Amino acid sequence: MAVVLHTGPLFWTRLCAMIFACVAFSVAVHGGQLHHGTGDWCIFCWAFSFAGSLLVLLVELFGLQARAPISWKNFPITFACYAALLCLSASIIFPLYYVKGDHSYSEVHNLRIVSTVFSCLATVCYMSEVSISKARPGEVAGYMATAPGLLKVCETFVACVIFVFVSDPVLYDRHDALKYCMSVYCICFILSAAVIVLCVGECTGCLPFPFARFLSGYALLAVVLYLSATIIWPIFNFDNKNGGHKVRPSQCSNAMGLCQWDKTMAVAVLTGVNFLLYLADLITSARLVFVSA
Repeated sequence: MAVVLHTGPLFWTRLCAMIFACVAFSVAVHGGQLHHGTGDWCIFCWAFSFAGSLLVLLVELFGLQARAPISWKNFPITFACYAALLCLSASIIFPLYYVKGDHSYSEVHNLRIVSTVFSCLATVCYMSEVSISKARPGEVAGYMATAPGLLKVCETFVACVIFVFVSDPVLYDRHDALKYCMSVYCICFILSAAVIVLCVGECTGCLPFPFARFLSGYALLAVVLYLSATIIWPIFNFDNKNGGHKVRPSQCSNAMGLCQWDKTMAVAVLTGVNFLLYLADLITSARLVFVSA
């Protein structure tokens, strides 16, 4: 089996991202003394990113792209975008729970800072990989390399973060309007994830209807649904008339991480972020040229 080594900017960017992610989780596991569930999440983010980068590098090193059971036009950039978002979330969460407020300057504290630094470096490398791999204006490329494809990765990731915030504690069972918002998050997430799976699995040609028409109709539906959720969620969580609390409770200042009010506010902000992502998706989908399976 021949070894094909393409030492271009993309190769070195992937190699650096893999090394930085490896160092981040290795240092954290070795001496970080992680005692909270968020530590497991950060370890997963770094380990998943490292393993995926290693897989991509090995496949391209041995020239196995044609034998892969997935679309190699879509998979590497899809993974790089998810890895960038995962490492970004770990770069924010890890210091928030393990570095902030720790003034001991012990070896454990220093190792946690090292993990944070390498996590940030991995994030920059993965973002650079996405920037290098994405389709240029007028270029015919796989759907996931285009702006709408990358936006769908961001949409599903933001939805996953929303699911984490609304589930512990449960924030949507107090009113039917909040349950409606939760249904919006679930429906849009499932459809966006389905689009990603169809593109990466090269199954878009198996649909009984035109894929491009489905993308446009779904993007419009998602914009309308998220616009309604962006309005409804704050009304039933921060309006005193609907049992909400407009002012942040004082006990939240002493809470480790995020209190319930903080999580509710985070969901409101992320709902608005996803609305803007779906709106951008709708606009860019209208003038997209891509290669379907």
